[in-house]
Amino acid sequence: MERTRKARQSGFERLETYLVKLIQEKGADRDQPGGIRVLLALLKCLSLVFGLAVAVRYVLYRTGILRRYPLGIQVISIGNVTAGGTGKTPVTEIFARTLAAEGRKVAILSRGYRRKESPWWQRLFTQVIEKPLVVSDGRHVHLSAEVGGDEPYMLAMNLPGVAVVVDRNRVKAGRYAIKRLGCDTLILDDGFQYQKLKHSVEVVLVDATNPFGNGNLLPRGILREPVRNLSRADIIFLTKCRGDVSEVKDEIRRYNATAEIVECNHTPRLLRNVWGREEVSLDWLRGKTVCTLSGIASPKGFENSLRHLGARVVWCERYADHHRYDDSEIFYALNRTADMGADALITTEKDAVRFPRIETVPVPCLYLRIAIEILAGGESFTQIINRICFRKV
Repeated sequence: MERTRKARQSGFERLETYLVKLIQEKGADRDQPGGIRVLLALLKCLSLVFGLAVAVRYVLYRTGILRRYPLGIQVISIGNVTAGGTGKTPVTEIFARTLAAEGRKVAILSRGYRRKESPWWQRLFTQVIEKPLVVSDGRHVHLSAEVGGDEPYMLAMNLPGVAVVVDRNRVKAGRYAIKRLGCDTLILDDGFQYQKLKHSVEVVLVDATNPFGNGNLLPRGILREPVRNLSRADIIFLTKCRGDVSEVKDEIRRYNATAEIVECNHTPRLLRNVWGREEVSLDWLRGKTVCTLSGIASPKGFENSLRHLGARVVWCERYADHHRYDDSEIFYALNRTADMGADALITTEKDAVRFPRIETVPVPCLYLRIAIEILAGGESFTQIINRICFRKV
């Protein structure tokens, strides 16, 4: 059974999972066998090529050879310098929720990473004329997670009154949101590297527990561009702050002396049934034995949060980030949880939107709902919102 299940995972996904372990943190690549060291040396060469391409691209935008398109309204870019794991979706949610509460008509523009798309040769000829996908118009959610993307669907479900529009061309998506949906404020999801659309405010997230990985660019490390490019940020959200973060802040100040820094943490709020709306208090976890199932960039943080809430985690099943589950994988995890005598199978909210519908389960299957808690810099965040809303501070 185990061998059959693992065989269903693609070779690319298994390689991705293994490499992520090696490049995600400092020191994780030490004492590796010769073959792995050769592979890492090859990745280092590729990262140098990647870094050159990134540098050339920014020069082309700075000199105007490649054009940045302004849309005439506020565009808040929320992104990071690393690949995954900073907790971008909850920060996007708090910006959208707060701006909407202040009376702004907000649209979130997303690429819809790893959503189900037509073949590339079809997109090549249709991407200019095809309309963007409207996951939500602010009143109704129109598309599934498979079609619209995991994060866009999750944001649409959690943010009534906020539009969510998906397209690789975010300039086109922004124009559509303004003209067809009447939006006056755009949030560019994962926008730090997307220079084609001109940004009004540049928000960058940094994970306090693992700020810049091993310091190398992709694919040898997790950096999407050099750390020095933090100098472009207007606001830096320091996420996952669970102790003294002064060293991380000092490192950030080496590259950006003026950006406002907001310290925050991703705080569990409640548990919810994956296939229903029933909610369970976090207190329920205390003393319970649970198993976990996840396909996210940083599963350790999710698993440790359950332990901190008093649960005994006895088995963790991990897949690659954005893994698309099938029925057999869910049934395997549920049955394994039941066989171990655990009280529930716990997953993340991002994973839950990718689960196929299952009617009968042997044990409860719940997802952990996470929200942003601002620990320091709350006044800065208020000032940011006021500036976006054209209010006097």
